[in-house]
Amino acid sequence: NKWNRLPDNPERFDSCTIALGLPSFLSGRHYWEVEVGNKTGWILGICKASASRKGTMTLSANNGYWVVMMMKRNEYQVSTIPPTRLQIREAPKRVGIFLDYMAGDISFYNVTYKSLIYTFTSFSFSGALQPMFSPGIHDGGKNMDPLTICPMAD
Repeated sequence: NKWNRLPDNPERFDSCTIALGLPSFLSGRHYWEVEVGNKTGWILGICKASASRKGTMTLSANNGYWVVMMMKRNEYQVSTIPPTRLQIREAPKRVGIFLDYMAGDISFYNVTYKSLIYTFTSFSFSGALQPMFSPGIHDGGKNMDPLTICPMAD
């Protein structure tokens, strides 16, 4: 694998591997699922389209990042201040994310075991929100599985 230098762009994250999904959301209720498989680390959630993407970033709800993180294989936390550690008994292989823009809620589900992981509640959203995905660090070749956005039946 070879790293390519990319031109600086205000929409590009420069200190971490994060991809944002489309469409962005300004209202409504939205749900999607992400297959995480056997990854040893990942970050999933939602960020404000206007959130900072440059330099050292603190992924927190205060900074426009509502995320669940899995680090070091089965250590989970959410982007509260300070970060909240989660006790998850059964590692999800698939994570569901539900956004209710008007209610100000974002919920994360362990789809594999049909359980709630965490809910951010009663935020006053303003502006566009986007799905957010990070495959995590390489972890010496142990974290090579992809994140897969799963098609949803209508």
